[in-house]
Amino acid sequence: MKTNYRRCVSCRKVAPKTDLLRIVRVFPSRAVQLEGMGRSVYLCPQSSCLELAQKKDRLGRSLKAVVSPEIYQRLWQHLSASDTIVGGTIVESAIAESVK
Repeated sequence: MKTNYRRCVSCRKVAPKTDLLRIVRVFPSRAVQLEGMGRSVYLCPQSSCLELAQKKDRLGRSLKAVVSPEIYQRLWQHLSASDTIVGGTIVESAIAESVK
């Protein structure tokens, strides 16, 4: 079966859909969630991408909705729960927590 590719809203890297985090604006409530059906954007599971997306409000602009701090908090928790590889090195959970 053909692999579906998506682009990270932060770093613009193209990757398989399964390797990226999905953030959704649910229709018609316009609520932003991490699952569901509606308009969606994708984000690399790296702290640098999440930090840049939060700083420049890339999720909110792409979804055309306000992204609550709780969504960013859940994304940070998701990243800190699993070690993330950035530039070939492993970023430990404690480092990811200090980036917040």
